[in-house]
Amino acid sequence: MIPARFEYHRPERLSAVIGLLQEHGDEARVVAGGHSLIPMMKVRMAAPAHLIDLQALDELRGIEVGETIRIGAMTTQAEILAHPGLTEAAPILAEAARQIADPQVRALGTLGGNVANGDPGNDMPALMMCLDASFTLVGPDGSREVAARDFYEAPYVTAREDEEILTAVSFARPAGGHAYEKQKRKIGDYATAAAAVQIAADDGRVAAAAIALTNLADVPVFSAAAGEALIGTACREDAVQAAVAAMQGDIDPVEDNRGPVAFKRHVAGVILARAIHRAWSRA
Repeated sequence: MIPARFEYHRPERLSAVIGLLQEHGDEARVVAGGHSLIPMMKVRMAAPAHLIDLQALDELRGIEVGETIRIGAMTTQAEILAHPGLTEAAPILAEAARQIADPQVRALGTLGGNVANGDPGNDMPALMMCLDASFTLVGPDGSREVAARDFYEAPYVTAREDEEILTAVSFARPAGGHAYEKQKRKIGDYATAAAAVQIAADDGRVAAAAIALTNLADVPVFSAAAGEALIGTACREDAVQAAVAAMQGDIDPVEDNRGPVAFKRHVAGVILARAIHRAWSRA
């Protein structure tokens, strides 16, 4: 299909973006890389009267690596993969980015677009929950910080107000072992199930664990219970299976062209167990 008629805007300043959002309200949508919004516009699941392109906003780009890592919303997945300091400081980010779609998509797809759209099939939202990241939102009343774990409310519904734009993602430099495991039908597809895991070890036992899941509910899932099942253990198979069982209570998959509910729950368990074992081997 062909998208409905819209007016195209390409502002060069963030203030101009906010002004356009104030002027046009819910008739306006911002577009970053376009890989989530444009396909929806083509099938008319989204039909904004005003499309605001963020590509000219250099102020939303860039990566800062220190004890706190800050990534501009318009930073692409390819730029994440190419940044040596970021790969060293937060290797789980590159591990997840490498599994997103294909090189062409990663060259244009942005971190901000991936997390802000509210699509439960996107990879970065669950990863940001795992890392306990914070999202910077800027609107007419200034800026505010929203925790990734509080950001997602329903499919394509987030804590971002209509007149706000997500400008950056920040998180503390992660410590310990990591893994992002993903099962999908083919290259470029959304995950049937994916798991992000960060584990810190102390004297041969799990000192801290964070676990989040992709595409296993109508929002990304942070499974506190699964992480808690590992803490204090030596991360042997019984502890891993306890974490998998706890995770099953937090997800709510639905049947679709990726399989029935029972299959998705099985895949989720396999993927999470693999991610825990790999994260623990690196911890």
